[in-house]
Amino acid sequence: MVWTKMISKHWLLTVVLLILLAFSGCEGTETREKVDDTVKELSGQKNIERMDQMKKNIDDINKQQADRLKEPQ
Repeated sequence: MVWTKMISKHWLLTVVLLILLAFSGCEGTETREKVDDTVKELSGQKNIERMDQMKKNIDDINKQQADRLKEPQ
């Protein structure tokens, strides 16, 4: 009888700790992503990434246009 009381006490504590870890882990990940996003925005890194993407898009369009002009009509 004594051992069942001990198991029930430890089981409850274990479940509570696991639930707290699950909630704190989920919240921390989203918060970290938001902070990283804000830092990138404020430092201008997002603008640089956008400009690089636009340059790649323009290069792709220029290559497509050149290929169209090379094709016999």
